[in-house]
Amino acid sequence: MNKIVVFSGNAHTELAAAICKGLKMDLSPAVTTRFSNNCLGVQLQVTCREADVFIIQPLAPPVQEHLMELLLMLDAARGASAARLTAVIPYYAYARSDKKDAPRISIAARLVADLLATAGANRVLTLTLHSPQVHGFFNVPVDHMNALEVLARHFRRRPLENTIVVSPDLGHAKQATHFARMLKLPVAAGSKQRLSDDRVVIDAIVGHVEGKDVIVIDDEIANGGTMIEVLHKLRERHVQRIVVACTHGLFTGQAIERLGAQPDIEEIVTTDTVPIAVDKRLPNMKILSVAPLLAEAIRRIHVGESVSGLFDVTE
Repeated sequence: MNKIVVFSGNAHTELAAAICKGLKMDLSPAVTTRFSNNCLGVQLQVTCREADVFIIQPLAPPVQEHLMELLLMLDAARGASAARLTAVIPYYAYARSDKKDAPRISIAARLVADLLATAGANRVLTLTLHSPQVHGFFNVPVDHMNALEVLARHFRRRPLENTIVVSPDLGHAKQATHFARMLKLPVAAGSKQRLSDDRVVIDAIVGHVEGKDVIVIDDEIANGGTMIEVLHKLRERHVQRIVVACTHGLFTGQAIERLGAQPDIEEIVTTDTVPIAVDKRLPNMKILSVAPLLAEAIRRIHVGESVSGLFDVTE
């Protein structure tokens, strides 16, 4: 395989720059324009003929804008005779739409996977899919990584003798269990019922949490409804210190106001898979970078080394 060429869409140029710093190379420029009819146009500013091209673009809000930009960049690189195209999508927003749970709806996670392949992606590199089965929607190879080790490294620096890991719902208990094993901690989980996109009810907490310090871990925090509900239940069980952690810190809607109004949250730990605006960064928030992890994954993909040592496949 020839040289690596890395491009970035406009979703998260800071992360792309950090990844390129880890690779000890420059981020190749690309220009996105908007025509008078509101259509987007993309031009890659560096030749990628017979190159191993990586395009970095999390599907962060505005999701549709960034998805279209990614598709155009893939198509442009394919038309410029790239030898191989890898879409690096740290946050795959449409992973939530993974099943037909109501009449006459689209399974958007599968549709977007098809669009990426049609646009030219030969491979996809992503982090912590909301629904692991989305991995199987792709007809191209997918490296599905997680940021649990990045998060675990942060928590190993503190005393954890009286701590328990809590998953907000049973559906993500497996991930929480794996995280707990990394820290040699017990695990508990909430029993969640989703009423709508922004309304959930936590019926109970399964596990012994009374008098414990808790690390509540989820794959993402969007409007914060699930997290607030599980915190209410944990307070009823008289927990001590509370820390909240997630991979994708979207913090949409009233999430920041909701979380900021919880005085007993000692720390909110997230990663930079999506950009977090300055006005969303609470004083007790810690943002960890996944750039070194993604840079090493890109290097291994390029040279044909195993990527499995960097992550655990979520089944």
